[in-house]
This record gives sequence, structure tokens and C-alpha cells, in this order.
Amino acid sequence: MTNGLACSRRGLLSGATAAFALGPGATRAAEDQVFDFSQETVGAEPRSFAAVVGNWVIANDGSNRVLAVDGRHWKAGQAAAGLADKARAIYGERYAEFLDNVQAYAYFPYAVAKGVEDFREGEITVRFKPLEGRVDQGAGILFNLKPNGDYLTVRANALENNLVLWQVVHGKRSSVKWIRNTPTASRQWHDLKLAVRGRTVESHLDGRLWLTHELPAPVSGKVGLWSKADSYVLFDDYRVAHAA
Repeated sequence: MTNGLACSRRGLLSGATAAFALGPGATRAAEDQVFDFSQETVGAEPRSFAAVVGNWVIANDGSNRVLAVDGRHWKAGQAAAGLADKARAIYGERYAEFLDNVQAYAYFPYAVAKGVEDFREGEITVRFKPLEGRVDQGAGILFNLKPNGDYLTVRANALENNLVLWQVVHGKRSSVKWIRNTPTASRQWHDLKLAVRGRTVESHLDGRLWLTHELPAPVSGKVGLWSKADSYVLFDDYRVAHAA
């Protein structure tokens, strides 16, 4: 992160109250839930996110600690280590139902933000830096994650220069809305924002509104980060701002 942004983030985090229900690495400031990786262990899985599919590790970007999805050794259908325990932590007694559906979309790595129990309205923002990937360099915000494994995601792709709203229903993925010609350079930091107001979903990339869509039903579920196949992408400054 830039020095100015780092200062603003640290200022916010230092003023945030301790949020014991959010999990390690996550803090709450007013209605924002801010996920900070500066105290995490490089090379280890994140404590503030539950890695469900793929290889999610804490990495360095210069002097800054970030969350990386490392698909360089990606294998089709590879779930994360300790998946059953993570599923139990996410969905309690319904974890078996969740597990039954994970393998159906294991082509798409994702990690669930701990402590965000039910995001319905508000904004989710994240910074991402695509580094490598011959098949894909995808970075997305996962939301509306249900106990049966259904979810929505809005994602950018540095290889394709597009922004897409996807849905996964009963293990089958389909596009909801596709926006082309969205410049997303590799090896540069970008800002991705999801805004949900009622059934209306908006997505901004690098400060510009690109995508607007009306969903058939309101959003309600867990949230996280999403990627695809062999993508190697860094993430930082993940923030969930719940609507008042």
C-alpha cells in the first residue's frame, strides 16, 4: 500500500475497538469490519479468513504483508487443508451440506471472511494485484454465500480485461452480467468495490462504476475473496461496511 493509504489504514485500525467475534486479524470501526494482515505469519494460512478452496497464504509485497492466492501449483478439484474443520467453523451443524457441494466448484479458489455472519446491504472493498497466471488472473469479491454452497461473486481479470458478476447455484456456475474492456493491468494494484442496496448490485473498478444489476432476491450470506484456476494474486485492505 502507499504511504498515505497505509497511514490512513493504521489510523483507522488503531482507533477501532477490539472485536472478539470477528476472528484474529479483523477489527471493527463503527460499522466497518477491516481485515489487516500486518500481524499475520508469512507463509501460513490467514487467521482472519477461512481458506476453503485453493492455496491461500500470507505473503510479502515489499515491506507490506498481504493475502495471496497462489495458483501456481494449482490442481483441479483441490480443496484447502482441513476443509471439514473449516466448514464446521463456518456453518456449524450444517457443515456436511456445505462440504457436499464444495467439490462441485473446486476450480474456483475462495476464502471466507471470519466474523461476517450475514452481509445484506452495504459495501465491500479490496485492493488486488494480479501477478501470474497463464489460464487466468482473476480476483473477486465473494458474497451471498449460503450453507448449501451457492454464492455470487464479482470479479476482475487481468488477462481478459473484463468485469463479471457470476453465480454458482447447486454447483453450476453461470454469468449474470458481463462487462468488457475494463483495463486491469497485471503487476499493478487495483481497487475493487461491491455495493449492495436492496436487490441492486453495483461494482466499481479503480474508482469507476462499471456494473449495475438488479438481483431477483435480496443478498444475505457470508462473504470473502474469490479467484480462479492458476491465478497468483495479492489482496490487501479488505473492508466490509454494513449499511446502517
